[in-house]
Amino acid sequence: VELNEATMAVINADGYAEKASAAEGVKVAGCVQRYCDNRNGANGEQSVSVKRGTFVWDNDGTIKETDILKKCYIKDEQTVTITADGSSVAGTILEVAEDGVTVDMTQV
Repeated sequence: VELNEATMAVINADGYAEKASAAEGVKVAGCVQRYCDNRNGANGEQSVSVKRGTFVWDNDGTIKETDILKKCYIKDEQTVTITADGSSVAGTILEVAEDGVTVDMTQV
């Protein structure tokens, strides 16, 4: 798996980090702090540095200002959505602005 800096990472059912995508049953790990490339390695051969906290992610257009303090869900490694179907929780919406959605990922 290849994880790019400043993207969202999740932990899959097997306990390994992967790019965030709309999928049920994954746990959001946080924001990738350093590029990690384990495409040619065995599972667990590389470690990825992630940080939990509050981050601004892209809005897929479904999140409105009236959604503050609601849960948002993973759309992809840079985008969140209000749609829960087929996805997993990214965090709690703290702010909705033109440049993105501020998401608290600490309580997930």
